[in-house]
Amino acid sequence: MPFYHLYELNHAAISPWRAVAEATKHFYQNPINPLSQSQFGKTVAASCEMMERLTRRYAKPQFGITHTEQGGEKVAISEQVVWQKPFCDLLLFRRAKASKKPLPKLLIVSPMSGHFATLLRGTVKALLPDHEVYITDWIDARNVPLSEGSFDLDDYIDYLIEMLEFLGPDCHMLAVCQPSVPAFAAAALMAEDKNPNAPATMTLMGGPIDTRISPTAVNDLAAEKGLDWFRRNVLMEVPFPHKGFRRMVYPGFLQLSGFMSMNLDRHMVAHREFFQHLVEGDGDSAEAHREFYDEYLAVMDLTAEFYLQTVETVFISHSLPMGEMRHRGRLVNPDAITGTALFTVEGEKDDISGVGQTKAAHDLASNIPQKRRAHYLQEGVGHYGVFNGSRFRSEIAPRIRDFINSFPEIKK
Repeated sequence: MPFYHLYELNHAAISPWRAVAEATKHFYQNPINPLSQSQFGKTVAASCEMMERLTRRYAKPQFGITHTEQGGEKVAISEQVVWQKPFCDLLLFRRAKASKKPLPKLLIVSPMSGHFATLLRGTVKALLPDHEVYITDWIDARNVPLSEGSFDLDDYIDYLIEMLEFLGPDCHMLAVCQPSVPAFAAAALMAEDKNPNAPATMTLMGGPIDTRISPTAVNDLAAEKGLDWFRRNVLMEVPFPHKGFRRMVYPGFLQLSGFMSMNLDRHMVAHREFFQHLVEGDGDSAEAHREFYDEYLAVMDLTAEFYLQTVETVFISHSLPMGEMRHRGRLVNPDAITGTALFTVEGEKDDISGVGQTKAAHDLASNIPQKRRAHYLQEGVGHYGVFNGSRFRSEIAPRIRDFINSFPEIKK
């Protein structure tokens, strides 16, 4: 039996036990049950919650952003899909009350690497007060019918160009991690075509522009295994009854297992502490754990063609830094970028995109004037801290805002 089908069968088979665990948890947490306040009752309830959480399927989370700050007051926020294609929705975080002065349009390109766009919830929140924020909301490939066709790295770049053209002139683009390469390529292609909708600024954060620099475990795996290994071992067919039945994908649960194994000891400690917090009644700490893992364990499938093309282009052939990357047969020329200002951000302890990999974009886009480029290395943060957390809010986000405000329009 194909592995993906076996995974689904196992999930279905354990569902009754998960339901029993959920019911037992509620029984021992019920305040009218005298055992709910006992050590025994708290331990049983904590064990059942652990079992339920470790075996559930985590649905796509919601952004849940209801308001932002504007001129010292709270302004309501609603999500609106303003552009749509089979594999992506473009979301606008629309204000209920218009800003007194026009805010810079910012397109946040979220990663298509296993997690949903909601992983950038903190990024959006931090940038909303000063920008009109749009974000790419990529669709889980197992939910896209085969009739919608394929989706590869070339299609990804086409999507970005179409979005920028839809948003119009003087839009700013920010790419987090994986999309740094296609975003950079899209900017180069638009610059060479003298497209008036090319981004005014481009911010690349923790992205694998040149993975030959400070290679990480992720980079080493791709170089060691080769493309044929990935084709044979990680691509699977979506099982029935998902909408994408029979589509070849790289399953999200495989990507998640890879992420988990890289820091397995950290995750084991986190879950042990979660159990202790539940038993001790530390509700705030337990809720913080739930919030993080509800997001972290929610994963999506990637189309096989996109995954393979990305692995080959970015991690094996190093096509972009080698000057050999092509988009539908056309050579991507970073030297064509002159009007788009470039800002790169890296984390000192990033174990996904090593230090120097993102900064390499400056060497490739050599014709951008020096006054229209900047680089920032954030000390003390890993990959996640580059786009989320307290240091992102206090150190990185203000620098992004100031950089964008320095270049409100494209200088011809």
